Amino acid sequence: MIQFLIHEKSDSVGVATVDVKAGEVVKGVYMDTQSEAEVTILEDIPLGHKIAMADHQVGGSVIKYGANIGKVVADIKKGGHVHTQNLKTRRW
Repeated sequence: MIQFLIHEKSDSVGVATVDVKAGEVVKGVYMDTQSEAEVTILEDIPLGHKIAMADHQVGGSVIKYGANIGKVVADIKKGGHVHTQNLKTRRW
């Protein structure tokens, strides 16, 4: 069962297609190549929210749809929840 999608191979986050729970090993697919991915979830992540596919450090970028969608404001570990607590837009 696919539990998350990653839009492009260059993306550093995927999007949960179901609610996922801390400790689960979940399966996903890259939409552009149809290759599979797997990650261990570190914290509960609701449907539609982003999952880190790599470690991100403060000041770094998050890539989604092949584009920089924001600046990391708190370290994020692979499998972590990427949301407003650790990601801010680069516009402001």
